[in-house]
Amino acid sequence: MQINDNTIFIPGATSGIGLALALALQARGNTVIVGGRRAELLQQIATDHPGIGTVTIDTADPASIRRAAADVRSAYPDLNVLITMAGIMRVEDWTTPGFLADAEATVTTNLLGPIRLIAAFVEHLRGRPDATIVTVSSGLAFTPLTATPSYNATKAAIHMLSESIRLQLADTSVKVLELEPPSVATDLLPGQRESSFAMPLDEFIGEVVDLIETQPDAREIQVERVKFLRYGEARGDYDQVVATLNQLDPHGTQQPNDAELSPERIGR
Repeated sequence: MQINDNTIFIPGATSGIGLALALALQARGNTVIVGGRRAELLQQIATDHPGIGTVTIDTADPASIRRAAADVRSAYPDLNVLITMAGIMRVEDWTTPGFLADAEATVTTNLLGPIRLIAAFVEHLRGRPDATIVTVSSGLAFTPLTATPSYNATKAAIHMLSESIRLQLADTSVKVLELEPPSVATDLLPGQRESSFAMPLDEFIGEVVDLIETQPDAREIQVERVKFLRYGEARGDYDQVVATLNQLDPHGTQQPNDAELSPERIGR
């Protein structure tokens, strides 16, 4: 993916990583459209950030995705990048009743949402000379956090979905790029924004944009902090990584920082 001269749609970009990435990409010379459920919030974003396009979309609703996709394709025929940012993260306890609603909501938003979004845009993107689908998984796709089983599972599925559709689209103009965040200081979970363990949002976005610019042919965007989780199995210390992550963060409210995840701390 090139860093500039794109037309980019980012559903799920009204706050957190999505909005910060949208603004950073706009600053690099891209036309950016953000999507979200709340019309008043979208209007505020448009007012605060001139030039940002906005579209109302609920990625948990197939009909909303179809309507929004038609509106975006009509208003922005040069669209060549889709970033499937929308996602939720909920703490679940599968040893007690009551977890199913959160689990189903997580699967609907984090897995069915991106699948439906890609289905709504892939033919359009194939008609562009240089297009990219950016999926968003997580370091937890590769190392599970005890407190968030459905989130872990959906992000693991997004990783393998990315790998698979990349193969199918290999002979087309569409690239598939997987963004793999660590814990970032946002409101994804209660207390995560204030957590000393979470990566500062501006630091994360800065590293992501630098990686896109310096590695335009990359298949995965991995900031340094996520590599502890991403490559535990490849390094041969997967069990230690799982244990370390969950000892430091048993309730799913934060993830360890670089010092906590040092080789000395986990004995490698």
